[in-house]
Amino acid sequence: MRIFISAGEASGDLYASRVVETLRARHPDAEFFGCAGPRMQTAGVRAIVDSRSIAVVGLVEVVAHIPRIWLKFRKLVRAAAEGKPDLAVLTDSPDFHLRLAKKLKKLGIPVVYLIAPQAWAWREGRVRTLRNTVDRLLCIFPFEEEFFNARGVRTSYVGHPLARIVRPSMSRAEFFDKIGLDEGRRLMVLLPGSRHGEVERHIPVLFEAVRLIRKRQDVDFLLCLPPGFDAERQTFWEPARAASIQVKEGLTWDGLAHAHLALAASGTVTIEAALLGTPLVTFYRVNALSWLLGRRLVRAPFLSMVNLVGGRRIAPELIQDEMTGERIAAEAIRLLEDADTRAEMRSGLAQVAALLASRDDPMETAAGWIEKVSSESKNVVHAG
Repeated sequence: MRIFISAGEASGDLYASRVVETLRARHPDAEFFGCAGPRMQTAGVRAIVDSRSIAVVGLVEVVAHIPRIWLKFRKLVRAAAEGKPDLAVLTDSPDFHLRLAKKLKKLGIPVVYLIAPQAWAWREGRVRTLRNTVDRLLCIFPFEEEFFNARGVRTSYVGHPLARIVRPSMSRAEFFDKIGLDEGRRLMVLLPGSRHGEVERHIPVLFEAVRLIRKRQDVDFLLCLPPGFDAERQTFWEPARAASIQVKEGLTWDGLAHAHLALAASGTVTIEAALLGTPLVTFYRVNALSWLLGRRLVRAPFLSMVNLVGGRRIAPELIQDEMTGERIAAEAIRLLEDADTRAEMRSGLAQVAALLASRDDPMETAAGWIEKVSSESKNVVHAG
């Protein structure tokens, strides 16, 4: 089995790496190549392109990066054409991968798309592309299967991959020893995002919130970043040290599991917080023009995934102009000071976690569909 596989950001890199591990256990001789982040590369994917080089968010922010992303895109298309894979697995990042799916379709390469684009929330026009280019869409939220199947996209719900794998790797004592903080003190974890652009936009506001929180509460702070972020080379490194904010890479789940409260960028990490039962304040900010253009297309009542899955406002979400140091600090202080509010939020997070649970391992189910699509495509070729 020879598979072209691609992911464009940290969460997709995690999910795709788990699929690779599952398939490799079933097919030890399988080959994987494509657009891979650090986890996929560790799992044995030959990186034609490093996924961190295409991870950009925002309708306007991406413009400056288009020439570089286009070169990476063409490099991947050439690799797929020359490598002649049995099929392709594209993970999340719809702006990039739906364009890639069109090219792969023209090359006659079957496509399995893992992590459905949020067409139910905005840009429903993507449904047509999915219908025309994707052989099987694998979704991770239960309500998505009916939405896409009703619109002619061959879709299967596999369950949320994180529901089975999110857990701390260390005991509380081990964790606090590793980060050099007092286990007996309250800890607040800062999660500004996985992409460099997100972190650059969010960090100044988070640091202002830290300053304001410290005026009212005696709390320690830990800034968690994804593996390979190279924090020591970033502009926020010295300000973080000056503010006595610990900075660590690759400790997000442990940080969430052992923190009193999280300040988290809206995204996958809010689901991780729900699975670990950690109260949180969510936020997000993009370029002003991106917000103006994109907000008009959004039909969803919430922008944080934890609230979307829960169907109500479980965690505060401070988006765009509402994302200020003062607002974040006020919400954080309210949660720190009010045990009943924290307990109510934990109850809501537990409900979200229950909704995301599945009977079977999502990655085993996904691997099964990949095998099925590969087998069906070979049968079609042989029949022809």
